[in-house]
Amino acid sequence: MNKPLLFSVFLTIITWGIWYGYTSPDSLAIIDQNWPVTLTMVFGSFIAGATSEGGGAIAFPVFTKVLHMPPFDAKVFSLAIQSIGMMAATLTIVVMRVKVEWRIILWASLGGAIGVLIGSVFISPLLSAALVKMLFTSMVFSFALTLILLNWKQRFYNNNIPFFGGQEKLLILVAGFFGGTMTGLVGTGIDIICFSVMVLLFRLTEKVSTPTSVVLMAFNSWVGFALHVFVIGGFTSEVKDYWLAAIPVVVVGAPFGAYVCTRLNNQTIATILIGLIFIEFISSLYLIPLTDEIISISSMVFFLFLSIYYQFSVSKKYVVNVGREG
Repeated sequence: MNKPLLFSVFLTIITWGIWYGYTSPDSLAIIDQNWPVTLTMVFGSFIAGATSEGGGAIAFPVFTKVLHMPPFDAKVFSLAIQSIGMMAATLTIVVMRVKVEWRIILWASLGGAIGVLIGSVFISPLLSAALVKMLFTSMVFSFALTLILLNWKQRFYNNNIPFFGGQEKLLILVAGFFGGTMTGLVGTGIDIICFSVMVLLFRLTEKVSTPTSVVLMAFNSWVGFALHVFVIGGFTSEVKDYWLAAIPVVVVGAPFGAYVCTRLNNQTIATILIGLIFIEFISSLYLIPLTDEIISISSMVFFLFLSIYYQFSVSKKYVVNVGREG
């Protein structure tokens, strides 16, 4: 048994042991009563580890659109469960010595911590649940369209950022802030926003950008989760039961997703991500009541991000011909 697999098994056994000791004698009852949550996170945790979309990107739309959970509860759950699953994936990534951009993680995390505070405390109470859902959909859909255009032609990519100065630090800090703000609204966002900057502007390969975004989302989830537990509130007994019902599967699914990601090529990772975003977009159009206000604001956000992403994709500043893919 190789070292990463041995570590994952050890981590799973330890987590299951702590979980069972805490939930016993109601362990099976918690899962039985909340099995839709457990089932959702079987898939959500794998996606969280394998792509730049955190588990919240699966949990939030499913819980709010299908299970009709209040958006606030879905957001708190997303942060709570990602703090377990994506941290397990992060530890696996470190043990496997998968290449990540720690400079991006550092500066984006600084901006993200401020953003998740602003999003959770000041912006979230001002927006309707339907608008919040559609804003997230608009943001990620604009990225998917840009990524499709980028993958139609021959691509140049880097294994690390070619140069890293004050301008790059500021850009990543700002991206982390906006991503953290979105995380404060829906429980995920910093991973996909920073992933878009890494892939479209810095031309980082998806095999580096994806694990980097996983580690980044894990840290941001801990900040958001702690904020709700100790300051804002919202980690109710009901959300806690959802969390406990999902822990046994995410501690397996997220590390497994991280492992699978190392076996995929850049094109496959991009295709999977685009497919997931299109599913998110179609489900939003079908399930969210689209008022004139939601349509107008979401459209503005969509075209704003589309413009930014397009400018990133046509920039040649970081094209250094380290690698080529087409």
